Amino acid sequence: CYISLSQALGMHLGGAPAGPAGTGKTETVKDMGRAIGKYVVVFNCSDQMDYRGLGKIWKGLAQAGAWGCFDEFNRIELEVLSVAAQQVQCVLNAIRERKEQFVFTDGQLCTLNPSCGFFITMNPGYAGRQELPENLKTLFRGVAMMVPDRQIIIKVKLASCGYQDAAPLSKKFQVLYRLCEEQLSK
Repeated sequence: CYISLSQALGMHLGGAPAGPAGTGKTETVKDMGRAIGKYVVVFNCSDQMDYRGLGKIWKGLAQAGAWGCFDEFNRIELEVLSVAAQQVQCVLNAIRERKEQFVFTDGQLCTLNPSCGFFITMNPGYAGRQELPENLKTLFRGVAMMVPDRQIIIKVKLASCGYQDAAPLSKKFQVLYRLCEEQLSK
């Protein structure tokens, strides 16, 4: 996942992790940013967002050189997504052309820090979610995410610590984690 998102940035695109809830889409972007020392700002998207507000966010990220993670981006209305595509394309084109300053879609001259990055997370198939317009899809590299098999992860961790009976222990830990998840509050 880190490799796909890194390649997206290298190709002057955004990253678009998609998958069911609980797969770590937002956490992956935040962890990757932390690993390379980038400030990551997370925005929880809703159908109340408009193109003016999004435009200010894109400009701010481009000027600061920070990463923006737009959580559940496909909640935004289709009309706003279409304008957002033009705004993102404006910034990404300036990065591709190695400009120090660029004119944003609203006509404002902005300085550019080319180390900025845009990431959108999506939960496809849920009620109230939009299909992304094609002009927006082309600006982001998709990354499919799925729920990890915790038992395998636990087994490997136990084996790496020297446990001889890692397989039966991992099964017991998996049951314990599942019960805790179901019965304890978040």
